[in-house]
Amino acid sequence: MFKTTLHAFITAAKGLAVTLAHFFGARRSRGMRDVRKENYFDQQEGVTTVQFPKEKMPIPEVARYQLDVEIDDCIVCDLCAKACPVDCITIEAVKATDVIGKTSDGSVKRLYAAQFDIDMAKCMYCGLCTVVCPTECITMTDQYDRSMTNLAELTYAFANMTPEEVEEKKREWTKFQAEKEAAKKK
Repeated sequence: MFKTTLHAFITAAKGLAVTLAHFFGARRSRGMRDVRKENYFDQQEGVTTVQFPKEKMPIPEVARYQLDVEIDDCIVCDLCAKACPVDCITIEAVKATDVIGKTSDGSVKRLYAAQFDIDMAKCMYCGLCTVVCPTECITMTDQYDRSMTNLAELTYAFANMTPEEVEEKKREWTKFQAEKEAAKKK
């Protein structure tokens, strides 16, 4: 019994000594240093945490964080959804009866984006979707703080069509196809 109590006391004293050493060693705040610097991880003195959100760590240029889609540049090719290893991108296309416009790089748009959703709760931030995009409409941003209490809020909808517009475009395509078939039969 006495041996166990002595052992517990010694262990508690050692733990308290380590805690006090860290407490008094961290009197001054760590200075902000760029993560890209060669000796970034060598700094061992001072407070080791960043006082977020007042202070933020510098973000490397090649960082992969929040996805963003410029829907006006999207040709709804579905390559990003096919490349995604975790199936976090959902795309629904509606065919147009004619060319509906051009993207900023001059690509012709022939499909409407009825749905373009990205579930960031599933996303593993691999960046494969940004690599395969022919119009570069899907990009990684430097935004990384998207804390949510509800997982449904992490699904971002980028399509700007209302359900009524989607139904109207589908009806137009069906009518166009029917007229085309009727013209073939004559």
